[in-house]
Amino acid sequence: MFLGTHSPRLDDKGRLFLPAKYREDLAGGVVITKGQERCLYVFPAAEFERITQALRAAPVTAKAVRDYSRVFFASASDDVPDKQGRVTIPPALRQYAALQRDCVVIGANTRLEIWDEQAWESYLSDQEDAFSAASEEVLPGVL
Repeated sequence: MFLGTHSPRLDDKGRLFLPAKYREDLAGGVVITKGQERCLYVFPAAEFERITQALRAAPVTAKAVRDYSRVFFASASDDVPDKQGRVTIPPALRQYAALQRDCVVIGANTRLEIWDEQAWESYLSDQEDAFSAASEEVLPGVL
């Protein structure tokens, strides 16, 4: 389970330090791909395999499944963090998420998300009121 908010910087070569507390869990490899709201998703290789199997079982005749799968897999890039815990974010993914220098990496349960710092602050500001007002109807039986 991935938790917390971290603030690494993207270097000139497009490399980013993953949070130190997760380096061991991610040492076997990661898959980085486009996420919703113009962030990037970082999955441990085993979790990406689980998602792949679930999408493989979905009907290819469903247009939404085809559309999502195409974008999700076409933008995916696998990497193994180096000894310092850095991964290289491909240029196309950096552009998609508008990543410059200051980034935010958040824990999002089964994945990490990489955000441009300003985009994350804006998103979080927009979502705070909705989070505070969330009721049983929004998340039935969860809390």
